[in-house]
Amino acid sequence: MLQVLHEDANCVIVNKPAGLPTQPDKTNNRSALDIVARYLNQKAFIVNRLDRPTSGILLFAKTSNSAGKFSALFQKDKVKKSYWAMVKNKPESESESGTLTHYLKKGSKSKKSLVYNDNSKGGKKSILNYQVLKNLDNYHLLELELETGRFHQIRSQLAAIGSPIKGDVKYGAKRKNQDRSIHLHARKLVFTHPFNNEEITVVAEVPQNDNLWKSITID
Repeated sequence: MLQVLHEDANCVIVNKPAGLPTQPDKTNNRSALDIVARYLNQKAFIVNRLDRPTSGILLFAKTSNSAGKFSALFQKDKVKKSYWAMVKNKPESESESGTLTHYLKKGSKSKKSLVYNDNSKGGKKSILNYQVLKNLDNYHLLELELETGRFHQIRSQLAAIGSPIKGDVKYGAKRKNQDRSIHLHARKLVFTHPFNNEEITVVAEVPQNDNLWKSITID
C-alpha cells in the first residue's frame, strides 16, 4: 500500500514512489489509482498527477463531487505546491533564490515541453520560484514553488537554464538513474479544505531507498 499522508471523508492523499504511474497506461502496470481504489474499496478520482519517474504527493477524491471541488482549487491556483529537486549545476544567480519565467508549449511529436523566452510561439506563461536549500558534494538541492501548472514545467524550465534534474535524460541530464527515476519529489501541499475550510498541510518524506535523497539533512 502507498503511504497515506492524509485521509478524510472527501479525499485521500498519498506519497507516490518513483516509477509508479499515476493512472493506468499502455504498459498495463499497476498504478497509484489502482492501489488507492483497492485501499478504499471503491472508485477513486484523480485530482493531480505526477510523471511516472517523479515521487511525492498525490491527491485522490472519493466522489465525483469532491473531485470537482478539489480540482477547482488546483485550477484556480489556490493550492500551494512545493517540490524538491536535485541538480548537478546550480542555477547561475548572485543569490541562492530566484524566479524563472518562460513560455512553454507542448511538443506535438516529442512529448516534451518546449521552452521559449517570449510568447511569439504561442506558449503559455510559466513561472517558477526556486531556492537553494543545500549544497552537497556533487549536487544541489532546490526547493521549487510553482505559480503556474504546465506540462513538465519544472523539468523543462530547469533544463532551460542549464540545471537539468538528476536522471532526467529527456531534458538534458547526462546519465539516467538506474531505476529510471528522476530526482524530483512533490514535497508539500497546503490548501484550504473545500468542505470544512480547515487549512491542510501535507508533507511527503523523500524516497528512503535512494542514498542521495537519504543523505539530505536540513538544518
